[in-house]
Amino acid sequence: MSCYEIEALRLGLMNVLGTEDRSAREHAETELDGHLDGPIGALANAETLSEIERHLDAALVDLEEEIAATDSDAPEYDYMRGRLVAVRDAERAVHRLTDQGESVLSGSGEAHDVLHETFPVDE
Repeated sequence: MSCYEIEALRLGLMNVLGTEDRSAREHAETELDGHLDGPIGALANAETLSEIERHLDAALVDLEEEIAATDSDAPEYDYMRGRLVAVRDAERAVHRLTDQGESVLSGSGEAHDVLHETFPVDE
């Protein structure tokens, strides 16, 4: 069994971050072979953090539905629940990354304003 959500997230983050690690990309693509439809495919092809958040949330909904439809005695049930925990953790990490990026953006704007207050420019 594979953790499609995490591999798709890795691909999406590689897109957003501009990661050039060919072997990591090929590994994730191999893991996802035949599973690049729906939210998983959209997540793997995401190009922004907001797309990643949206598609990861949709993938979580699908995973929760898959778990709900699986008999708790099925051999894959515990693994699927473990996937759910891992994906929820990844979702929180992506939210932190987005929040930190927005903080850097806001801080840059504030620094720009302070610079112009300190050194006014006549136009």
